[in-house]
Amino acid sequence: MSYNCFIMRNDVAEKARDGNVKRLPQHVGIIPDGNRRWAQDQGFEKQDGYHFGLQPGLELYSECLALGIPEITFYGFTVDNTKRPAAQIEAFRNACVKAVAELEKRDADLLVVGNTQSALFPKELMRYTQRTRIGEGRIKVNFLVNYGWSWDLNHSLKNGDASKRDNVADGIASADISRIDLIVRWGGGRRLSGFLPIQSVYADFYVVNELWPDFSLDQFHEALAWYQEQDVTLGG
Repeated sequence: MSYNCFIMRNDVAEKARDGNVKRLPQHVGIIPDGNRRWAQDQGFEKQDGYHFGLQPGLELYSECLALGIPEITFYGFTVDNTKRPAAQIEAFRNACVKAVAELEKRDADLLVVGNTQSALFPKELMRYTQRTRIGEGRIKVNFLVNYGWSWDLNHSLKNGDASKRDNVADGIASADISRIDLIVRWGGGRRLSGFLPIQSVYADFYVVNELWPDFSLDQFHEALAWYQEQDVTLGG
């Protein structure tokens, strides 16, 4: 990155802190990767990293609320993630339950989306599989838990009502989640990993090389600064 570009992005980051960004994304998707690698780097067991990913999520939620971003989606865990060792599965399931317990103390219009037919879906979260207002409900928060892109897209087929819809997107399991403007992935990965394929179709994608437990607000502000530079045409 050039020095001038660095200064420009720093300037936009400062405006983000002050709430004066010229163009905020209306919906941000978050892929919080790197928990296991971080844990190993710190001398912990792999599964311990998920606990240290809780506070970053709450900080990011608070920042989006403060900036006035209307909607945010967090990737909790996927159906494919449940192929991991039992200790890791228990750890990330517990982390999702604890994250929602923390949101229950705050303001959110909360929706949990995932395969509830599986025994690995946390039963504690069942009541949030319909959008639920918590507190003043000042921000839509979507949480993908035991989520799978194939499960999502085939939802209407399994329910037998696909032929009744003019738009297949209306029948997906995540139909209540809006189109995403900006996706930010921590941990250096350059892939979507099945993250909301319909809603992500025109999303700008920003990668943070730092691991998720090493989250800082500056990283998110840099993503917002980068987003200012993108030409959002939606194909037009």
